[in-house]
Amino acid sequence: MNTSDLVEKIASEHGVTKTAAKAIVESVFGAITEAAVLGQEVNFPAFGKFKVQTKAAREGRNPATGATIQIAASKKLVFQPGKSVKDRLNA
Repeated sequence: MNTSDLVEKIASEHGVTKTAAKAIVESVFGAITEAAVLGQEVNFPAFGKFKVQTKAAREGRNPATGATIQIAASKKLVFQPGKSVKDRLNA
């Protein structure tokens, strides 16, 4: 499923235009992104949570040359599914 599929599903299930559904989807994604930028956890009970994980700087190797390189510290957004989602996936 991609954004267009999600927009279509919301529009058909809730009787709104695709334009309105797209605005809603973009608003939800925007709110999740803003919370992540602020380092906040976004929790949707029974669905799951989005949280920011920090990876420390480390040494790595260039696979082509074998030279040692420094990999900068970074952050990533991870999703942890809730119990009901896990149960449906493993049913």
